[in-house]
Amino acid sequence: MSADLGKSERARPRPAQLPLQGVRVLAVEQFGAGPYGTMFLAHLGADVIKIENPATRGDPSRHTGPYFLGESDSQYFQGWNTNKRSVALDIKTPEGRAAFEELVRDADVVLNNLRGDQAGRLGLEYEDLSPLNPAIVCVHISAYGRDNSRAAWPGYDYLMQAETGLMHLTGEPDTPPARVGAPSIVDHMTGMTSMIGLLSALLRARETGQGCDVDTSLFDVALHQLGYAATWLLNEGHVASRQERSGHYSLAPVQTFPTADGWIFVMCMTQKFWEALVDVLGRHDLAAAPEFGTAAARNENRGKLTQALDAEFRRQPTSHWLSRLQGVLPVAPVRSLSDALESDFFRESGMLAEVEHPAKPSLRLLANPLKFDGLRPALRACSPLGADTDDVIPAGELEGPAA
Repeated sequence: MSADLGKSERARPRPAQLPLQGVRVLAVEQFGAGPYGTMFLAHLGADVIKIENPATRGDPSRHTGPYFLGESDSQYFQGWNTNKRSVALDIKTPEGRAAFEELVRDADVVLNNLRGDQAGRLGLEYEDLSPLNPAIVCVHISAYGRDNSRAAWPGYDYLMQAETGLMHLTGEPDTPPARVGAPSIVDHMTGMTSMIGLLSALLRARETGQGCDVDTSLFDVALHQLGYAATWLLNEGHVASRQERSGHYSLAPVQTFPTADGWIFVMCMTQKFWEALVDVLGRHDLAAAPEFGTAAARNENRGKLTQALDAEFRRQPTSHWLSRLQGVLPVAPVRSLSDALESDFFRESGMLAEVEHPAKPSLRLLANPLKFDGLRPALRACSPLGADTDDVIPAGELEGPAA
């Protein structure tokens, strides 16, 4: 893979101040949802301080392989935690709690992604922290929420996909239920959902001086991803089912097609794109056929339409069809993971970042997908476990076994 990050991007100066500079976030977090969300805050200039319990070796993702970066660090961990600082603190001890409360006085946000019953037990709710800082925003990311019969249940991404129907909708018909292939998709969506709540509450707190609790859960967010499939079922009793070739539920042709050497995804979401497709293929007879003339007709006869288009696409390799169709209608090659991260457009996009790390001088990560004034935020590796404790907590506050 090319290491060229783009000469123009390297040459342009970074903005003097990122949007969230001056915001301090205390994050009692582990694994995916919380760390993914707060990583965005850190990229945008917030001082995100991971509160990690040294007695349990910190965030468990530090110890998740197979690719480690020395002691208590891994590529798995860095993918969710760049630009953050780490403080070793056990908030269950008197010394640790006292030090934590001093940090709360000068913080803007306290975030946790623990079990729903843990925020109250650990004193992380607004009721607990507002006497120290009335403007504090307390964000709670849990598996099932804090206010129901499952508050004490542990839970993870894949369980949510199983229970909410996402696995019912994923994969080819007549195959076993399958999770979404991308790792931690519900974690990531929950992390981003929580950031919308966090930033909204932070705006209000800065205007009014009044903080609050903000809640979201993996279960709620997974349900929300059902989108119009849920709306159809709730209102019309229609149960969406898996579509062959990853097809759209109500529009055709919107699916994969085999080419002479691979696969291509074609999306004729409008009549205009359907007409453009048959024009490129030279198959105006298909457009003239009554069974394919309208969107409703194509959806009703998608099996016959697929058969006709399969024969056309199999005549030429994927590269041929891309040269004919790209920019004319929405199409994309179906690539392997390795091909996707070797593609010319991936390199052109600037989504490859290189981060200095003691154990791997050129650690390659995905860049932040946001740009400000045309530039993506710069990335740096998350600190080693507890490396920032002395800088963040005044000397003497952690005397005793909690240090």
